[in-house]
Amino acid sequence: MSASGGSKAIVAALVANLGIAVTKFIAFLLTGSSSMLAESIHSVADSGNQGLLLVGGRRARRAATPEHPFGYGRERYIYAFIVAIVLFSVGGLFALYEGWHKLQDPHPIDEWQWVPVVVLLAAIGMESFSFRTAIVESNHVRGDQSWVQFIRHAKAPELPVVLLEDLGALVGLVLALFGVGLTLATDDGTWDGVGTICIGVLLVVIAVVLALETKSLVLGEGATPDAVRRIEAALLADDAVERVIHMKTLHLGPDELLVAAKIAVRHDDSAADVARAIDAAESRIRDVEPLARAIYIEPDIWSADRAQRGASSASPATPATPATPATPAPAAPAAPAAHEDDRSDSGG
Repeated sequence: MSASGGSKAIVAALVANLGIAVTKFIAFLLTGSSSMLAESIHSVADSGNQGLLLVGGRRARRAATPEHPFGYGRERYIYAFIVAIVLFSVGGLFALYEGWHKLQDPHPIDEWQWVPVVVLLAAIGMESFSFRTAIVESNHVRGDQSWVQFIRHAKAPELPVVLLEDLGALVGLVLALFGVGLTLATDDGTWDGVGTICIGVLLVVIAVVLALETKSLVLGEGATPDAVRRIEAALLADDAVERVIHMKTLHLGPDELLVAAKIAVRHDDSAADVARAIDAAESRIRDVEPLARAIYIEPDIWSADRAQRGASSASPATPATPATPATPAPAAPAAPAAHEDDRSDSGG
């Protein structure tokens, strides 16, 4: 996801939510509707969340330091996680409390009865503009993924966050219109409280979904399967690389990928040949996957026998396949220990 696309959607959502928050709060002051108060706080929380996303994007652009040698790209994930917490606490829990309070003391809307309806309809229009902007920007990077797949697998958190917030806001506005409309039609304030509780449940559900998805990003996600296939193909595009022994990837941020691979080279290659093969492999990786900024490639000599023994030691529950008797070489006793080191290297 381009930073410009994400920022455009965030700014559109911020402008819309600030305007909506002001109109909703005025409607609450005139009517005393709990649905309008819940929606006012919801819009304030959304506005603060968009501000957090902008701050996170700005801080993530800081240059790497000796203390943080891979930079600050993952700050975008941290701020997206904070957004989920704010939406849960400030938006969802407050709406649940306000709805419960309204049910304890329901009262109808006696004055300015037309105001909440007009405000909610205007808010739906403004929120629809924000939601449309987020959809257009997401379509630029979504490819052939479904919307659920895009939200679950996107490495950049901003667009999925804005999409879910805008969708929640639109549904919340419809729920508020439902509560206010039935309150006006029946002259029973209980419906206003019911609508407010429904808004609270909606916000809590969206916050939990956001928290689960951003938690995965904070913990660290690898490259997509398509990106992994491209990188492996790039490594094997030269005869100097016999095979990829193992490879691991990690997103250091939405726009930066770490690639660590151990490759098998020919046993009779000189050190200069191996160095040239590694340099060429790094260049090919960057050509097929521009996000690969940090690349670490370790050469090794492939040994099927050693790989067999390593697989057996890595899976003790699986019976080892009997090895073919052979005359032991002088270095054979050290082979298992060397393989353990190899496996620990893969974590880097």
